[in-house]
Amino acid sequence: MDTVLSGIRPTGNLHLGNYYGAVRSFVKMQYEYNCLFFIADWHSLTTHPTPENIQNSARTILAEYLACGLDPEKATIYVQSDVPETLELYLYFNMNTYLGELGRVTTFKEKARQQPDNVNAGLFTYPTLMAADILQHRAKYVPVGKDQEQNMEIARKCARRFNNIYKTELFPEPQNYYFGAEALKVPGLDGTGKMGKSDGNCIYLCDEEKVVRKKVMRAVTDNGPQALNSEKPEVIENLFKMMSIVSDAETVKYFDEKWNDCTLRYGDMKKQLAEDMVKVLNPIRERIQEFSANTELLDKIARQGAERARESASATLKEVRKIIGFRI
Repeated sequence: MDTVLSGIRPTGNLHLGNYYGAVRSFVKMQYEYNCLFFIADWHSLTTHPTPENIQNSARTILAEYLACGLDPEKATIYVQSDVPETLELYLYFNMNTYLGELGRVTTFKEKARQQPDNVNAGLFTYPTLMAADILQHRAKYVPVGKDQEQNMEIARKCARRFNNIYKTELFPEPQNYYFGAEALKVPGLDGTGKMGKSDGNCIYLCDEEKVVRKKVMRAVTDNGPQALNSEKPEVIENLFKMMSIVSDAETVKYFDEKWNDCTLRYGDMKKQLAEDMVKVLNPIRERIQEFSANTELLDKIARQGAERARESASATLKEVRKIIGFRI
C-alpha cells in the first residue's frame, strides 16, 4: 500500500477552510493508503521561536484531527518532535543541499520579508527538514498546496542526490498529491481570497454558536443587486460559495432567486448561512471538547503514533547510516 504523509503546524486552530480543503480528504485517504499525519511543532519554531505552550498546542490540533474523523487505528498520527530520527536525516540532507537552491525558495523569501528580525537558519533550511519528514518514511505522496511545490522539489532533489552520491535506490521521489474536486476552496469572511488564519477571516471548528453567528453577520457584502439577473460581484459570489458548502441545494436556489429578482436581503441570507454553519460545526465542536478534556487519551494516541513513526524512521535511518558508512 502506498504511503502518504502530511503535516500541520500547531500555530492555531483548524478552520472551515482546513476542514473542507484537506482534512475531510485525509479521513477518506486513511482507508485507501498507509497514511501518516504529523503535528509539525519543530517547523513552527521557524516563525514562533518562543511558543507559550507548544505541548498544549499540539494536543489541540490532535483533538481537532480526531474530532474530524482521523482514526489512530487506521492512520499513524504523531507529533514531529517525538521522532528524533528526523533530525539526523535532516543533518545528512543539509550536507548535500546547496545555499543557492534554498535561497531561491519563494516561501523563504516571503517569510524573510514578513519577519526581517528573525531570518533564522531553521527558516532557511525548512525545505530540508520537510524532506526529512517525508523521506524517513519513504512516502510516495504528499498532499500540498501551491505554496509548497518548491519545497517538494527540494525533497525530490534530496532523494535523487542521496541516491546518486551513494549509488543506491533507497529513496523514492515523493510526488505532490492534489485532492482535485474533493477539496473545496472556502472563501474568507472578508469577501476576498480564501479562508486563512493570517487574514483573520476564519470560522474555526471550535467556535461557539454565538461566535459563528456574530462572525457570519459581519461578513462583507455590498449594496445589493441593482438589476435583474445581474452578475454577482466577487464579494457576494463568495458568500454564495460558503452557502453552497454548508447549506442544501434548495436553500442556495432560494437565495439565488432572491438575488436574480432583486429582493435579496443580506441579513436574511447571513442568518440562514450562520444556522447552517452551526449545524455543520456543532457535532465537530462537541467532539473536539470531548477529546480535549481527555489529555490522557490524547497523550496515549500521540505516544502510540510516535512509536509507529519511529519504527518506520529508524528502519530508514539504519539503511542511511549503513550506506554512508557510519556504525549502525
